[in-house]
Amino acid sequence: MDESPAIAAVCIDQPLPQLDRLFDYLVPADMDVRPGCRVRVRFGRRKVAGFVIALKPSTDFTGKLLWISELVSPEPVVTEEVAVLARAVADRYAGTMSDVLRLAVPERRVKVESEARGEVLDVAAPSPDHWKRYNAGEAFLRALREQKSPRAVWNAVPGEDWPARFAEAAAATASAGRGAVLVVPDQTDLDRLDAALEAVLGPDRHVVLSAQAGPTKRYRAFLKAARGDVRIVAGTRAAAFAPVADLGLTAIWDDGDGSHIDRHAPDPHAREVLLTRANLAKAACLVGGNARTPQAQLLVETDWAKSIVAPRGEIRSAAPRIVPVGDESDLERDPSGGTARLPTIAWEAARAALAKQRPVLVQVPRRGYVPAVSCQ
Repeated sequence: MDESPAIAAVCIDQPLPQLDRLFDYLVPADMDVRPGCRVRVRFGRRKVAGFVIALKPSTDFTGKLLWISELVSPEPVVTEEVAVLARAVADRYAGTMSDVLRLAVPERRVKVESEARGEVLDVAAPSPDHWKRYNAGEAFLRALREQKSPRAVWNAVPGEDWPARFAEAAAATASAGRGAVLVVPDQTDLDRLDAALEAVLGPDRHVVLSAQAGPTKRYRAFLKAARGDVRIVAGTRAAAFAPVADLGLTAIWDDGDGSHIDRHAPDPHAREVLLTRANLAKAACLVGGNARTPQAQLLVETDWAKSIVAPRGEIRSAAPRIVPVGDESDLERDPSGGTARLPTIAWEAARAALAKQRPVLVQVPRRGYVPAVSCQ
C-alpha cells in the first residue's frame, strides 16, 4: 500500500502582508525535502522561492494542493527555533515572516554547500577571576557553566577588556555543551571580539558573521553554525538570527548604538531580537556596555534581568582623573588660564606624560579656534 505524500508548510518569499502565512504543498517522493531547506513553488501564474518550515502528514486546506516545483537545495538553513523567532519578530514589528527570514538567511553559495563538515571541538571552562571584581559576576559565569539561564545587565568598568569578558561568558556556555550568539555594533568591535574569542577558546571553535566578510565567507560561517560544527557565533546585527544549536546564551554589547537597528523591513533592533530569542529558547542573556540604556535599566527594574556592576571603589580606581578648569579658583591660581590656548594644569599634565613617553590627546572644537573676549 502506497503512503500518502508528505505535505510541506512553505513560507513564500513575498512581502505582501496578506500573504504572511504558511502555504501547504505536496512533496514529490523523489525529492529530498527537509524542514528548513530552500524550494521553489508555483504561486498563481509564476514560481516563487520559499523555505520549508515544517513537514506534516495532513492539511486543513480543502482545495487541491500543488506539488513543490523545485528543490533549490536540501541544506537546512532555517532551524525550527529560528522559524519561531522569525514569526515572533515579524509580529512584534508588524512585518512579515519572509522579510525577517530575508535578514536572517544569507545568500546561497552552491560551492560552499559541497564542502565537508567539520568536527565540533570541546571548549574548556574559563577562569572567573576577572568577573570577581563585579557583584554577581562570578555567580553569572558559574550559572552558565551549570547550564542555567541567568539574565543580566552588565556595566563594564572604565578600561575593561570587554571582548575578553564576552569571550569568557561564551566559553563558560560552550563548556557546558550549549551555544552562544554574541552581537556587537560594528566591524571594529567585531575584530576585537574575534581576537578575544580566538585567545580564550582556541582556534576553530567559533565563527564570525559579518557582511564585510563577503558573501562566500559569510555563507560558509553560517553553514558551520547551522550544521553544528561550532557552538559560538559572533557578528553584527544579522548574527542575532544565527542558527546555533542548543542555544544557551545571547549577548549584546553597547545596545544603545544605532548600528544595531537594521534599516531593512521590518527594521528590527538586535537587542529586541536577542531578548525575544532568549525568552523563547529559555537561554541566558547578557546586555553589556560602558553605560546603561533606559531599555536595559527597565529590564533590571522589572526583575527580568539582574544588575552586574562593580563596587564604587573599584569604579573610582579604574576611572580616569578628570580636572575641570576655568572656574574662579582655577583663575586665582592661573590668571592667564582664561585666554591661554592650553591651561597651565593641562600643559603640566601633558609635559609629565610626554616625559614618561605616554601618549597625549589634545582635542579642540575645530581647527584654528580659540575663544577670547576683547574690549575695544
